[in-house]
Amino acid sequence: MTQLAEQTTTAAADTLEAADVAVLPTGSTEQHGPALPLGMDHMAAQAFARTAAEEKNAADDDVSAVVLPTIPVGVSVHHRQFDGTLYVSEETFEQYVTETLSSLAEHGLRKAVVVNGHGGNGGALRRTARRLRDEETAFAPPWNWWDAVDDLADDLFDEVGGHADAMESSLLWHVREELVVPDELEAAEAGASEGWGETVHGAPIGFDTIDFTETGAVGRPSQAAPEKGEKLFETGCDRLCALIDWLAERSLEDCWSREHR
Repeated sequence: MTQLAEQTTTAAADTLEAADVAVLPTGSTEQHGPALPLGMDHMAAQAFARTAAEEKNAADDDVSAVVLPTIPVGVSVHHRQFDGTLYVSEETFEQYVTETLSSLAEHGLRKAVVVNGHGGNGGALRRTARRLRDEETAFAPPWNWWDAVDDLADDLFDEVGGHADAMESSLLWHVREELVVPDELEAAEAGASEGWGETVHGAPIGFDTIDFTETGAVGRPSQAAPEKGEKLFETGCDRLCALIDWLAERSLEDCWSREHR
């Protein structure tokens, strides 16, 4: 069993002592157009985290990972005009993740990978990672699944994308098929923008998603297919496992900030 929340405190003591790396899924609960559920981002992060940890714990390489409870609400204020979107401020999200990982460190596990499913969380997670490292509390680099598979996505899709696009739609179609509405992919694309944001003479003016997309989608979701999602998921899991291995082998001393020379 690799999920901390499903264990008793007695079992958790042994799990945390044996674990090399914790995996913390983070995401959002926000609009993803008419074809995808609100929980797309945190569901994707959770699927990557759980599958990668299971693969590591089943492998014969002495690297153990434990999955922390998913943080399902993130920095999504820019989606607020669409029904169902929940959000917290960057400051709240950053503090919550920081304190969660700090509490884990009190139990002796000071290495973690934050498996992130939502781009809006990026700034807060980088600040969290830097703060925890500077204080030598924990080393917790954020891992965005779409960055890990961008080369494969370029081969699979003809889109700039960015939100509820073919890449996200394909991934969730594979991970949670029952939650995708394939008949709405064309409608999502009909009101979508080609890329993220809007600028006028070099100045960004698309502060909210509704400023540049009618459906909430960005990209070409009609190109989605579950087979493509399977390729994305397998590749992402392989690369997340490799990151867990790298972190497990790295000493804490090598994780901390270097002194000025």
